[in-house]
Amino acid sequence: MAAIADKARYYLEQSVPQLRDFEAKNIFSQAEIRNLVRKREDFEHKVLSPGCKPADYLAYVAWERSLEKLRAKRCARLRISQSTSHAGEGRVFGILERSIARHPGSLELWREYLMFAKDVKATKRWRRVITRALRMHPAKSELWVLAGKRAADNNDMSAARNFFMRGARFCTKDSMVWVEYARCEMQWLEKMEARKNKKGGVNRAIAEQAENDDDQMLFDEEDSEDDADENGRLMVPNPDGQTKKVFDNSTAEKLEEGNPALDGAIPMAIFDIAKKQPFFNAAAGEQFFDVFGEFPQVSSQPKIVQHVLDTMSELYPHNPAACNCFIRQPVLGVSIDSAAYPQALRETLSRLKSSLTSTSDKIQLARKTLAWMNPVLASESLDPGLRMVLEYTAQTLPKP
Repeated sequence: MAAIADKARYYLEQSVPQLRDFEAKNIFSQAEIRNLVRKREDFEHKVLSPGCKPADYLAYVAWERSLEKLRAKRCARLRISQSTSHAGEGRVFGILERSIARHPGSLELWREYLMFAKDVKATKRWRRVITRALRMHPAKSELWVLAGKRAADNNDMSAARNFFMRGARFCTKDSMVWVEYARCEMQWLEKMEARKNKKGGVNRAIAEQAENDDDQMLFDEEDSEDDADENGRLMVPNPDGQTKKVFDNSTAEKLEEGNPALDGAIPMAIFDIAKKQPFFNAAAGEQFFDVFGEFPQVSSQPKIVQHVLDTMSELYPHNPAACNCFIRQPVLGVSIDSAAYPQALRETLSRLKSSLTSTSDKIQLARKTLAWMNPVLASESLDPGLRMVLEYTAQTLPKP
């Protein structure tokens, strides 16, 4: 216990300059500062104890972040402009660094670390943390997705594809990386479609994708014990020698090329490779269908959706997930306010009737049908006649 008290005192002493600043500028009263010290002392003893859990660090970080928000509000009210936030942010970073050193296997702590670095716009810190997290947990899909989305949000599709392709080679037991990779490509296609009629068109948009390279993470083919190679480039795990290649050379070249195929070739290639993986089943195919259905503005969407539907019909013709995709296809991307919706709904209900007689699980298909019907019925702009038809259809669906 004496060792724990000594360590706690050491970490508490590091915050003395910050507390003196609080007192000198009347941000907190002396009584409040004493309470802060006691609270920090309690947290320090808890996280330094042998039975410490990741939740203890998370609670400590949450309290420090709430304290920093309170400090910022009081500084704004008192019009104190010289009180910087770097001390509070540095303290939170210090706690997070200690937390992942103590519990490197906790994904919650890594997520909290990444979220805080993103919130305070600590770009370089975020890059280094995600690199360490990926090297520690190369088979965790959510980390690869975080890295890929971050690169895509910064218009660096080359890096985003690199992340997703490497993640796909590690994560072949679930569909998360693959589905999010497909979503990322559809979002990029949507951006390209929006730029078609603007100045510079698609070519200028593609040329601009790497302009913001401050957030780019470069890769080296050899892993090492350090976070950077001799040229200062950050490195993430290389799956070679650990997992088999899931993308052949021709597919990889297509996915890595700077100019995304506007005819939907990249999303379809991702789906085609995904269907060869161990995780693929009717539910995974339905996830791809749902993702592709979110982008009606993409001109190639109907072809991509039909490609998924053809595969589902071939592999799982009677599965409720495949039947649900077949049923929903006519109304996919059609607004309920448009003149085309009644005709599309008529075709959908016709497919529902035929699918209920052929599916292997009528109850499951009924649940899936209600899942997309209920939001439509909840819309106030739905035509009364169509509402009556949908309500009657919902009542006649098979019950458990």
